[in-house]
Order: sequence, then C-alpha cells, then structure tokens
Amino acid sequence: MKAEIFSIGTELLMGELTDTNAAWIAGQLPPLGIRLQWVSIIGDDLAMLSDAFTRGLQRSDVIFTTGGLGPTQDDLTREAVAQALGETPTVQDEVVQGLERYFAGRGMTMPSHNIKQAHLIPSARFVRNRNGTAPGWWVEKEGRIIVCMPGPPGEMQPIWQEEVAPRLRELVDEEVTITRNIKTLGMSEAAIDEEISEYFGHENPYLGIYSKADGIHLRIIARARDEAAAREQIAPVEQAIVDRLGPYIWGYDDETPEQAAGQALAEGGLTLATLESCSGGFLANSITDMPGSSDYYKGGVVAATKEMLLANGVPAPTIDRHGTVSRETALAMAQAARASWGADYGIGITGVIGPEAVEEQPVGQVYVAIASLAGQRELEFRTPPRRIVIKRRVSNTALTELRKLIVSEGGG
Repeated sequence: MKAEIFSIGTELLMGELTDTNAAWIAGQLPPLGIRLQWVSIIGDDLAMLSDAFTRGLQRSDVIFTTGGLGPTQDDLTREAVAQALGETPTVQDEVVQGLERYFAGRGMTMPSHNIKQAHLIPSARFVRNRNGTAPGWWVEKEGRIIVCMPGPPGEMQPIWQEEVAPRLRELVDEEVTITRNIKTLGMSEAAIDEEISEYFGHENPYLGIYSKADGIHLRIIARARDEAAAREQIAPVEQAIVDRLGPYIWGYDDETPEQAAGQALAEGGLTLATLESCSGGFLANSITDMPGSSDYYKGGVVAATKEMLLANGVPAPTIDRHGTVSRETALAMAQAARASWGADYGIGITGVIGPEAVEEQPVGQVYVAIASLAGQRELEFRTPPRRIVIKRRVSNTALTELRKLIVSEGGG
C-alpha cells in the first residue's frame, strides 16, 4: 500500500510552525506495511488543496492529512476533499449537538462557525476526536482512502492510535517493515562504522547509522511477509552489534536517556541527587520528565556561581586550586550532591555555556562526574558552542553514563 502525507496550513509555509506531524506519522507506517512515497506542505488555498487531492488519489492508495479541520474560513481540508471527489457536504445534526455539549461543558456557547466541523460527504465517516472540537474524516472511494486529522499533535496522535491505526491494520495484508534502534554513546560514528562495516550496504535488512544528541544510533530495518519473519532477519545483525559494541550500548528503540537511567535506579531501589551549573537545570528537568521519578530522584540544585557551589558543599580548596570549571570540581559537586541529599548516586556538571570563555576554558568545554559509594566516573568533552546543544548533550551524557555505571556496579 502506497501512501503520502499532506501537512496543511499556510503557517507551516511561513515558518511560523514546524511540521512535526509528518515525521511522526511516517514513523508509524512501516510496521503497518505501508510505504510512504511523498510528503507535501500545502497552504490554505482551496484550488491548490483540491488539485493536490486529485493528484494524490491518482498515485497513492491512502492520503493522510493533518490540519485544516478547524472552524475558521481558512480551514479548507473538508472543502478540498469534497471538491476533488465531486461530492457535497451536509451538516450532521448529531455532531452539532455533540459540539454544543462540548462547549456547554466548559461554560460556553458554541460559536456558529463551529457548525462547519459537523459537515460530512457521502464517502466519509467521522473519526472521533476526544481531545478537541474537530472530528477527523475517514474517506473511502474507488479503492482509495483519505484520512483527515487535526493539526495539533495532542489531538492528532491520540486519533491515530485509537482510531486510525486499528482500521489500517484490518486493511493491510502486504509485507510488513520492522525496525530496531540501538543507541550507543562513547564511540565516534567512524569508529562504529569500522567495527561493523560488513553489515552496511545491504537492502534487507538495512542498517543505518545516525548521529544524535544522545549518541550514535544504529537502525536496523527489515521487510518480510509478517512480523515474525522480519524479526528473524533483524536478530543476527542485532546480536553482532551487541557483541561488538556492548559496553557502549545504553538503550533501544524509543528509550530515552532519562528513561534508561530512571529504570536502572528504580529497579535497583537506588536514589540520585544532582548539582549542575552550565546545564542550567536541564538535567533535573529531564529526570523529572519521567513519571515516578520522585521515587528515586531526591532533588538537585543549579549552582551558577562560586558562592552557590560553596553553599552546597563544594570545598573551597578544590575551587581555589582547580577553578569552577574543572574535572576536580565536577567530582566534588557529585560528591557534595550525594552527601547533601543522602543519595546513592550524585551527578556533578560544570562547564562553559558562553558566550565568553571562563577561566581560559572555551565555550562548550564540559566536565561531568558521577559519584557513588562504590566509586566514581568522570568525563571531559567538548560540545558545539550553542547553549541548547550544550545543555542537551551534557544532560544526555550524564544520564547514559549513570545507567552504565549502575549496571557495571550490579545495581540495575
């Protein structure tokens, strides 16, 4: 089954919003056996939209759209589908009543323009949207399918998971595509390429290598008649990667550094405290993004000055001898955090976030230390001199190294 995606909205073409929906949908299609062939961003213009639908229906089995389902005059997805199919939309009274109840439940009167969202053509069925006022459309005509979904990801993704994906699974009986993502940290892209070079360059299974903020990712993609057969193709490649890169692997598939570290802490009944400077609280924010983090995260402090480091237990002689940005100070920060909060592990982060050098150290110079009762781990590295990159890179590195240390000490 061939597919394409329309991301609809002039705001996308103007750069006012970034289209994240297309990438998200694209990631959902391979396991369903659906091959994505085109992605288009189309403005709020009825003629252009109608022409895009007409062209898309000639070359694709299914078109997925996001955006253009609101109540305003520039929301034209429904009208464009109707025009392309030569059908006339009519108001569905039961949907109008549902919209009125939606607004009444929020103490509001429904604006008359919202009636537009209750229109339907003969070839379409509504797709329930429990997170907003815009129901989607599922359109089938002459063997072709159009799936229209709202633009906000908080509405689109639940619609996909609850309504769209189950229907697609019933329709698709062709080969499936399965992926396995293996995440590493500590080796360069070139070094990994050299270590497992014989597995690159094959079509099925395909092995790709990608540099990310949390390390180097290896993605295995296999196509087969069913999921079990595809996983059989993936297994020997994955095993070879694990055998050769095992000490550098920290996670798989959708796993994040905070999830991997949090799981290791939780499974071991261990606790963590942090003291960070150049990351500006990014580490603490990442840790607390995980549900249940209060079970293992005791707390943290952002110490941006020497005075704050001293106030949080970093010895003055360490700072006086080595400076605020040093391997020794990072370790002292980790030890102070662990001692102050009575945690099993402490993380200390110091570095230069810019825009100027500090203590003759360049922007992007970072030191990370992890302290535990059994030992310690220290890292020194240089990141690109951009503030968000520094924060993200140092946080991800600290968490992935924490997980590896917990595992090596037998705690996770």
